[in-house]
Amino acid sequence: MPYDVIVIGGGPAGIMAAGRAAERGKKVLLLEKNKALGEKLKISGGGRCNITNAEEDIRTLLKHYGDAEQFLYSAFAQFSNKDTFTFFEGKGLPLVVQARKRAFPHTEKSEDVFKVLEQYMKDGKVAVKTSSPVSEIIAKDGMIHGVKAGKETIVATSYVLATGGVSHAETGSTGDGFNWLKMLGHSVAAPTPSIVPLAVKESWVKSLSGTSLSFMKITFFAEGKKKFFKTGKLLFTHFGLSGPLILNLAGKVGDLLQEGTVTAAIDAYPDTDHGALEQKILTVFENNKNKLLKNVMDDIVPHGMIEAVFSLVPTIDRETKVHSVTKEQRKLLADTLKALPMTITGLMGFDRAVVADGGIPLTEMDMKTMRSKLFSNLYITGDLLHITRPSGGFSLQLCWTTGFIAGTHA
Repeated sequence: MPYDVIVIGGGPAGIMAAGRAAERGKKVLLLEKNKALGEKLKISGGGRCNITNAEEDIRTLLKHYGDAEQFLYSAFAQFSNKDTFTFFEGKGLPLVVQARKRAFPHTEKSEDVFKVLEQYMKDGKVAVKTSSPVSEIIAKDGMIHGVKAGKETIVATSYVLATGGVSHAETGSTGDGFNWLKMLGHSVAAPTPSIVPLAVKESWVKSLSGTSLSFMKITFFAEGKKKFFKTGKLLFTHFGLSGPLILNLAGKVGDLLQEGTVTAAIDAYPDTDHGALEQKILTVFENNKNKLLKNVMDDIVPHGMIEAVFSLVPTIDRETKVHSVTKEQRKLLADTLKALPMTITGLMGFDRAVVADGGIPLTEMDMKTMRSKLFSNLYITGDLLHITRPSGGFSLQLCWTTGFIAGTHA
């Protein structure tokens, strides 16, 4: 039996497209190569699922998508972040807005988001086939005529491609969609891991693995020349640096790496100038003259960083009595806290990327319908579109928007 719509890929965009097409009365089949649907969705946001961004001004929201902004107005007019709130809350999943306007399910469980989407498909009687990798898309004369899955060829009136990009390949995002789009004659921009942690050389950074610092300034240098700085939350890992601030800077740091050696310095006291920090240290020392230096460092160094700081100032003995610390040593301590040094060795790979860009240029798409300009019955969604975006709910919103529109028009 032919279907009205076949959706290839059971991630957030694919499920949304399948549910929406079925809601419009279409006979829908969803094909997923994994044993289960929504594998990447279930681990998004560390399992909490940053479902969208609650920025109310649509122009401000769309600027986060860089060069794609001009292409997205018609799409977001059909299904915006406000519609995401309406959709999920209308199905019994309240959302909560946290720092940087990031929206999460109130339960902070990705599994609950998946359950809503799963029920959406059940309500529309979507046929779902898991463990069904598509081996071929059959195309001729500007039309898709069928897909091969296993030994069978399955036919539909319309087709939605929602296979995702290449970030987190362990969830099934292995670039199949990019390969099919190339075979079909579309241009495909090579993917790069655009929202990804940084690899760092120094062992003191790695020794802080798991430590999170909420208000730090990090300055980047290329070949010793200052390039840019940002202030925000940092997360130290066993390979380097992560956290929202770092993830969203990775693209710029990647560009710097093309210029040569990239170093960085963390200012642990970004709102305190050098003189004021020296005075703070002096005050702590004067109030604790007869204590050992190691026992007063908690009052000077950000929590969890004492060992790391001592490793960076080997000329200062932790067993020294505070009254024996010299003026030069106090200055060295202040200098270090204002510029904790490190060397950036590279960006982590696709396996650690939150988002990878790459995909079909938007000029080859009708963004009002998510239809390919080369094939009149092919619709393309989510991470297959070449759109750069930061972390903070923007990726999943792109899935909801493009999936909903593809499902509507397919």
